[in-house]
Amino acid sequence: MRIADRQQVEGGRERLTLVPETLDDLWHLTYVIEPGDRVAGDTTRRIQRDDDQLRDKGGEREPMWIAVEVTDVEFAKFANRLRVGGTIVDCSREDQLDFHHTFNVEEHDEIEVEKVWKPDQIDRVEEATEATDQPDVAIATVEEGEAHVHTVAQYGTESRASITSTTGKGDYARPREELFAELSDVLRRMDVDAYILAGPGFTKQDALKYIQDEYPDLAAEITTVDTSAVGDRGVHEVLKRGAVEDVQERTRIAEEAELIDELMERIATGAKVAYGPDAVAEAAEFGAIEELLVLDERLREERGEESEWDVDVDEIVTTTEQKGGDVTVFSHEFDPGQQLRNLGGVAALLRYRLQ
Repeated sequence: MRIADRQQVEGGRERLTLVPETLDDLWHLTYVIEPGDRVAGDTTRRIQRDDDQLRDKGGEREPMWIAVEVTDVEFAKFANRLRVGGTIVDCSREDQLDFHHTFNVEEHDEIEVEKVWKPDQIDRVEEATEATDQPDVAIATVEEGEAHVHTVAQYGTESRASITSTTGKGDYARPREELFAELSDVLRRMDVDAYILAGPGFTKQDALKYIQDEYPDLAAEITTVDTSAVGDRGVHEVLKRGAVEDVQERTRIAEEAELIDELMERIATGAKVAYGPDAVAEAAEFGAIEELLVLDERLREERGEESEWDVDVDEIVTTTEQKGGDVTVFSHEFDPGQQLRNLGGVAALLRYRLQ
């Protein structure tokens, strides 16, 4: 995600001009944009005309700038777009005011979102923005005599190291373990969440065996992928196969799974924990929450007109952060989120046990 502009407007509202750069960013916006928000941007709209030549075509699409008051938001995963619908409140054509319009937001489209931002929503945007600048996956491609390391971020790939050496037989032969050792040193110095080790043949497996023997903690973060080439071509093969997305998804699930496991263990032993909206709200008020776990789906529902809780979810989030607690928003699409849903959609790891 890229924040292209940020402006304070009246009524405590703030206008952010956002550029989603990945499907993840579009998904994040599903839980940021709400009914009642103002969303604006350049778009196209079908206009009915009286022109005889166009009458049978049902109008043609014209480019224009439109602002809507949002009524519905939908992430169309398989269409690679975010649909934001609402009533037109401002437009470069006044005759379109008060009609309904739907933005089909795709990667790299620029939109303005104006609203009273809630703390977790700002956090979500800022985390997506940081992910653009900080790569979290490294791809190492290796074959006999050479190894290459690239980092992967939402903006693309970047070469970080190329290691070449003569291996095999002869006076100038270099033991392949030296190549593996140098590759290991490069990977250990990197600040990433996961690694993909790729390449043709068995060399990558030998490299992995070396790393397992020397650096087992590093080896635990490595996934292997077969490719026919190394370097830029090898990285392209890894990306084409969707291996990076798989690793990133597993990493995100692993972080949520670690928290939910800790929660379930505390529930089983009667330790410092609270779950369900009322108990968690009470813990937040006492400043007892160390880590708040809340389901994205429940967060969105409780902010709508069909809220079921007797407590305000935003007060829970805000109070938790004001009193030094951390907030993790779980995805409902993964198993840890499903477990959290079974506990009412909200829970907390506490600093101390409440009576």
